[in-house]
Amino acid sequence: MRYSQIDKQLFVKNREKFRQYLKPNSLAVLNSNDIMPTSADGHFAFQQHSDIFYLSGIDQEESILVIFPDFVDGGHREILFLRETNEEIAVWEGEKLSKEQAREVSGIQTIYWLQDFPRVWRELVFQAENIYLNTNEHLRASVDVETRDARFLRWCMEKHPLHKYERLQPILHRIRAVKSEEEIALIRNACQITEQGFRRLLSFVKPNVWEYEIEAELIHEFVRSRSKGFAYTPIIASGANACVLHYIENNKQCKDGDLLLLDIAAEYANYNSDLTRCIPVNGRFTPRQKAVYNAVLRVHDEAKKLLAVGNNWTDYHKEVGKIMESELIGLGLLKKHDIEKQNPAAPLYKKYFPHGTSHHLGLNVHDYGNKYHTFEAGMVFTCEPGIYIREEGLGIRIENDIVIRANGQEDLMATIPITVEEIEELMNA
Repeated sequence: MRYSQIDKQLFVKNREKFRQYLKPNSLAVLNSNDIMPTSADGHFAFQQHSDIFYLSGIDQEESILVIFPDFVDGGHREILFLRETNEEIAVWEGEKLSKEQAREVSGIQTIYWLQDFPRVWRELVFQAENIYLNTNEHLRASVDVETRDARFLRWCMEKHPLHKYERLQPILHRIRAVKSEEEIALIRNACQITEQGFRRLLSFVKPNVWEYEIEAELIHEFVRSRSKGFAYTPIIASGANACVLHYIENNKQCKDGDLLLLDIAAEYANYNSDLTRCIPVNGRFTPRQKAVYNAVLRVHDEAKKLLAVGNNWTDYHKEVGKIMESELIGLGLLKKHDIEKQNPAAPLYKKYFPHGTSHHLGLNVHDYGNKYHTFEAGMVFTCEPGIYIREEGLGIRIENDIVIRANGQEDLMATIPITVEEIEELMNA
């Protein structure tokens, strides 16, 4: 991996938290992601499943993690199964993790090669009353391919139909939502890499530059800082493209007078950042662009104060909606008397601000967390209000990454230029 090795104690502590939620005499199994094919003999770059990474730190395909806290043999309460290097793999792909390297990465002492799984599994499974299996239960998930976890689930339930089966996801959504200081440090590192990329753009963007050239500048900066690259497909949207929320073509030329929306961020060690800024292509905001930008910035600054211990998802978004309504009235986009008569289930501000203000952030860009749980210290959220005026071809979104602390918030992107004055000064230096 490009990133510096993470202290294995992070994964040791994660497994300790995880075990506390298992029922007595239970066995849990987690699988790596597949390497996904393209066509012919091609494949996409491997991306590890965030759950097995969270609990082991193992960043290698075809790995299996088994956790059985109550197993009679103490040496088999945590087991990793790994792909063994042979001569052909060593020549064509490079050596895989050795058992000793896997111990140093994960803190797990019992390591087997993958071919030993059937034998060891039989020793374990008939001593377990419950088997915890993994499925994707993210509310925004859309899964059209069969995953390795799904294949294992089907195989396991066919082989062992009389066991009791439990869901892993509720546990993982609970414990992964609250980040440790070690995890926050990794997200902070990703944010710092993102800042380097954004600052690079402020001296690069000029009229007639192409959106894909901007993308190229960012990937250069991210990769040279030991990132795999973008945390998600970048949105580099000039002019009216900014009103398309998930515009990813990045193939237009940036014109003099355009505003450029940049939803771009780096990952580091599988942890993600998430940044959005809007900058004027020619280095100067027009009066209208400035007015809308400052309105969004005021919503952003007020909204992040509401990311506080004890608040909840529903009340948070209702309050942000009220703040946005006030700003839209000030911009002449809504009228107060129309708001007073609106259907509360379909607020008028949604025409100009159709998406949510925040999402959990971590090993997934839209990370785990139960929307019905109150906010806790250690949760990391984005804060990303926006105003999109399609009639004017103007879209503005501002986004920072916020850690909820016991006595307030920590803005992980506090040093990234955000005000009109900062951006104009740096673009015209």
